[in-house]
Amino acid sequence: MAGRTSLPSSSVRVAHPLVLESEADIEAVVRAMRTVAVVGMKDGAEPSQPAFTVPRSLQARGVRVVPVNPKIAGAVVLGEPAYATLASVPSPFDLVCVFRRPEHVPAVADDVLALPPERRPAVVWMQSGIEHEEAAEKLAAAGIRVVMDRCLAVEAARFRPRV
Repeated sequence: MAGRTSLPSSSVRVAHPLVLESEADIEAVVRAMRTVAVVGMKDGAEPSQPAFTVPRSLQARGVRVVPVNPKIAGAVVLGEPAYATLASVPSPFDLVCVFRRPEHVPAVADDVLALPPERRPAVVWMQSGIEHEEAAEKLAAAGIRVVMDRCLAVEAARFRPRV
């Protein structure tokens, strides 16, 4: 499968209570999210790209979306200023949605953990096709809930009404 880190058939997912897989846990995260920092968000130049359509869908459900991508930093995307890094986002966010290939996830995890504890998000969400067991373990060990390989827009459509 392209874009995924593969696990040997004898491996199992991270067994940590903060690595979320149950429907109830996913629903709770989706219902609670208010502000989402989207790492790897696109600017809409190609409006069908998931890194643009997912954030747009979240906005339609009342979620504030903060674009984080050094390639679009300084631009305004979906009515919000874009930032180069998570550390440069001035306002709080409760969830980080990751649109980066799996090999880049450890760096995103390091960026999250480099934030002062009071600025860290409650959840790091890796989009469909993105999983990284070691990064998930590291985040969970720091008390951050993790979701891997699920589309936030799909789950939001299931658990949040449009506004």
